[in-house]
Amino acid sequence: MSNHRFYRIDSNGVLYPEQTAEEAVKPAPGGGYTWLDYTNPSPEDIGPLVELLDIHPLSVKDCLDEAHIPKIDNFDKSTFLLMNSCAYQEGRFLTGEIDFIIGKSFLVTVGGQRGAAHWDEKDIRGVLRLEAANLGRGPDFLLHALLDHVIDSKHKAISLLESEVDETEESIINNLAGFKMVRLVELRRNILRLRKSLFYEREMLIKLCRRDSLFISEKAIYHFRDIYDHLTKYYEEAEIYREVILSLTEMYLSMVNNQMSVVANRTNTTVRRLTFITTIFMPLTLLAGVGGMSEWSMMTGPENWKTAYPAFILGMVILGALTYGVLRIMDKRLRSKLEGK
Repeated sequence: MSNHRFYRIDSNGVLYPEQTAEEAVKPAPGGGYTWLDYTNPSPEDIGPLVELLDIHPLSVKDCLDEAHIPKIDNFDKSTFLLMNSCAYQEGRFLTGEIDFIIGKSFLVTVGGQRGAAHWDEKDIRGVLRLEAANLGRGPDFLLHALLDHVIDSKHKAISLLESEVDETEESIINNLAGFKMVRLVELRRNILRLRKSLFYEREMLIKLCRRDSLFISEKAIYHFRDIYDHLTKYYEEAEIYREVILSLTEMYLSMVNNQMSVVANRTNTTVRRLTFITTIFMPLTLLAGVGGMSEWSMMTGPENWKTAYPAFILGMVILGALTYGVLRIMDKRLRSKLEGK
């Protein structure tokens, strides 16, 4: 949905709304400059700015392109800047595009492409009210105020992202079985997206602070350096969160491996006990099978069964005890060798 605003701003920082861009760019008796704000514009909306403000055609083309990363382009009559707006909603890190075109007597802002976050009317009014004393000094001071607002929105997103990282760490520790690895993957993807945006924006502010643009005055440079400091801080925080996510991933995999090792050890212990019992009863089963086929009665005589069968059972008990003793000795020797290594 398109929503365009056009203002003349006098030397006292007072905003005068106009109906059209043509009216807003007309020279005023008291001086001042023009601010044209476009939300989700069409080529027909901003195309005329090439002639109206002598803007380079590539700047207009970049405003309509949706696949750019933060950058700065300096031209003879204007400077083009592209920033990312950020929001963190329901576990997703969302980025939008806000374009700035600054000239000697004008500032053009373009945003809201693809329905992405531009800026809220109420928030912008608050920003303009706080910066009223500086707005009359030129479009570079208005540019600073708007850029500062965009950076503040990044701080809110980073704070929410930090809380998400803390909650993820607690989930891994308190509920390992119910935790899903995909949550770490999504967090890592969000942090990398934030880091990429901050990296290019920081490089962009470096160029502004060294006055690569002809339309940033010496007095305004100090304000842009403050924005650069904030971006540097946020970039370092993104680096820290990236390292934290890597550590959490390693911790999660380590805890899962430990849990699997415990289960494997329990299984091995159970199988070992069953093998131990089976080994003891294997010879006894053989003897019981022979005795059950009346072979023992044939060898001792049917009349001697009262003596023969108790002796047979006693022999089985003795054989089982001997087998158990031999297995215990072999087990102790094996453990001693393993511990010795």
